[in-house]
Amino acid sequence: MEHNGPVPVEMSRERFEELVGEALDEVPPDLLQKMSNVVILVEDLPPDGSLGLLGLYEGTDLTRRGWDYAGVLPDRITIYRLPTLAVCDTETDVIDEVAITVVHEIAHHFGIDDQRLHELGWG
Repeated sequence: MEHNGPVPVEMSRERFEELVGEALDEVPPDLLQKMSNVVILVEDLPPDGSLGLLGLYEGTDLTRRGWDYAGVLPDRITIYRLPTLAVCDTETDVIDEVAITVVHEIAHHFGIDDQRLHELGWG
């Protein structure tokens, strides 16, 4: 989604976190139950401070976990508030973009790469 307006949408962190929670509520329960050792976080900006990254999955996806996968910190899915707001013109755009980003990052947890996500329309 390309931003066309002069000013990004303004939204509190609390409201943005609610939208992330609502997006998670839309994920089928049987899929959520298959997620393992992962936390979902909201941050204002990625570590480099750029506005080009809406979400990030960090960890070992489920397809790469073997018998020796144990005692590790949870994988992290981070949804970035300010970059998301910067590409949206309305709150409805934010709701849609958050939902897409949440699904996209969860898909990485299941081992689906960016190329396949783009083919499926979740890029």
